[in-house]
Amino acid sequence: MKFNVSPVALSCLFFLFLRETLAQNAGSIVTRELFEQMLSFRNSDVCPGKGFYTYDAFIAAANSFPAFGTTGDDTARKKEMAAFFGQTSHETNGGSAGTFTGGYCFVRQIDQSERYYGRGPIQLTHQSNYERAGQGIGVGQDLVNNPDLVATDPIISFKTAIWFWMTAQDNKPSCHNVIIGQWTPSAADTAANRVPGYGVITNIINGGLECGMGQNTAVDSRIGFYRRYCGMLNVPTGENLDCNNQRNFAQG
Repeated sequence: MKFNVSPVALSCLFFLFLRETLAQNAGSIVTRELFEQMLSFRNSDVCPGKGFYTYDAFIAAANSFPAFGTTGDDTARKKEMAAFFGQTSHETNGGSAGTFTGGYCFVRQIDQSERYYGRGPIQLTHQSNYERAGQGIGVGQDLVNNPDLVATDPIISFKTAIWFWMTAQDNKPSCHNVIIGQWTPSAADTAANRVPGYGVITNIINGGLECGMGQNTAVDSRIGFYRRYCGMLNVPTGENLDCNNQRNFAQG
């Protein structure tokens, strides 16, 4: 039996497929309007990175990582976006302490004495991370040869941050797996008080300087941003938000 499908019908089917596909990406949670509300300070005249971090660059980068912001139920997906922007807003914060509205103000680390100083939303640091990130986002050795690409190309900049977020390294789980509830602590993790929750993501990103030393302002800042974004997305924060009593991963 032969079926004839009109071009109009095919166009409608394609549109429905495309709409359903797009509805599942990170942009369905962090819309352009929400992005502007969350990161409104980033284009302030006082921000060194004014104009650099754009919504279009974020979406282009996010769409290169199919599991980012698309895994799990609605709550899991929203928590991941809140957590990602919570951590990266702290890394790039230029606002007044305690307001949690000044994220994405900086592109470059203030101290630029090392060649591979922190750049971009995750403040990618160290040659090894530039090398692995370059391989991970498909630009090979470009980031090692020209690390400033992370501070001059906004799509590459966001890609390096999302790559770091999605990638397990050494004895650390990926931030992605932690926030969506797909990480089970090992015996070593349990002995080190590393438990599922937002706090262990801080440990993954900067545990050597912030975790296992009691309450400190850096950890509190990361939590403050996360709570703000969870509120904007109407999603619970979950438990274990700090890493104050966790050994960092380098200690085993």
